[in-house]
Amino acid sequence: MASNKAVAYKGAGVVEIIDTPFPTFELQDGPGVNPENVGRKVPHGVILRTVATNICGSDQHMVRGRTTAPTGLVLGHEITGEVIETGRDVEFIKVGDIVSVPFNISCGRCRNCKEGKTGICLNVNPDRPGSAYGYVDMGGWVGGQAEFVLVPYADWNLLRFPDRDQALEKIMDLTMLSDILPTGFHGAVTAGVGVGSTVYVAGAGPVGLAAAASALLLGAAVVIVGDLNEERLAQARSFGCETINVANGDPADQIEQILGVREVDAAIDAVGFEARGHGDGATAKEAPATVLNSLMDITAAGGSLGIPGLYVTGDPGAVDEGAKKGSLSLSLGTGWAKSLSFTTGQCPVMKYNRQLMMAILHDKIAIAKAVNAKAISLADAPRGYAEFDAGAATKYVLNPNGYLDN
Repeated sequence: MASNKAVAYKGAGVVEIIDTPFPTFELQDGPGVNPENVGRKVPHGVILRTVATNICGSDQHMVRGRTTAPTGLVLGHEITGEVIETGRDVEFIKVGDIVSVPFNISCGRCRNCKEGKTGICLNVNPDRPGSAYGYVDMGGWVGGQAEFVLVPYADWNLLRFPDRDQALEKIMDLTMLSDILPTGFHGAVTAGVGVGSTVYVAGAGPVGLAAAASALLLGAAVVIVGDLNEERLAQARSFGCETINVANGDPADQIEQILGVREVDAAIDAVGFEARGHGDGATAKEAPATVLNSLMDITAAGGSLGIPGLYVTGDPGAVDEGAKKGSLSLSLGTGWAKSLSFTTGQCPVMKYNRQLMMAILHDKIAIAKAVNAKAISLADAPRGYAEFDAGAATKYVLNPNGYLDN
């Protein structure tokens, strides 16, 4: 049996490289695997040799100990790989294909999948709609920060790149199709961004930068990115965004200095539940509802908020009892009075990934440059997690099998 090394969560602030079983076409018991999924047959799946797998801010929430993730959970949901074995029921995907794996697992058969709502598939997670690789409470499908990984419903889930050589040449861009580029794009689309829009993006992490780049791709006139981290704000400016540091005062005041008015047409929350307050001392105090309430203030009446930032129902490290179960102090009256629209939840990656693949292949978006992607070895994953947690303006891309130039 071939070996398989992977990145596993070992407790708050700790990840380690472990030996883990080589994938088979049957789900095995293990950390985080839903008992009802143990023994589940996957004849419709494929086994991938991982080409690239990225460290995501959502992974970081777990590694910080801010979720109920179990010790030993193999991490990783941003997967690009080469098919090395196909299950007996796979018809169209072939050995040797280079493919992108949507982070949300979907069956292609249920009502939600048939309606394009692949982020809330009804058949892959016994506990709730929606599933993902290597993520807490998502059904226990093993993560892809590993040398090899199993992908179910392969003919449905996988996006095959049309040309192997072209794909490998642009792989640092294409690896963003598994999550952050569609997620950022979804944030911009659901915020109503279009030609001539003024847009505010809260958060200059990789998803925020992807949302900003997506807003520009959609024709926004001005994209303003807000954050506390000056290095990340400089990264946003590198591809044409305006920026504000929310530690320096009310975002509305700073937006007015840029636009001449205190509101934008569209707003995107790329921060999520670990938000911090705005103004003096903002770096020190966590305030999980701050971003959402701020966006309601600065979005013009009748506008929309795209909310790709992660919010959870279980946060043991939250600042108050309500936030520990996902209950936040929202000024919903503000949103109601301004007739604002809100879109939350997992991005349905398959709704966008082919179009965004074409945009990458034809040089319409340089997403790896926008998020400052950097390839590192699988063994360097603990360092990547630590540097990302410390605020590095870098999207770390793991290279388990030597396809990338580190």
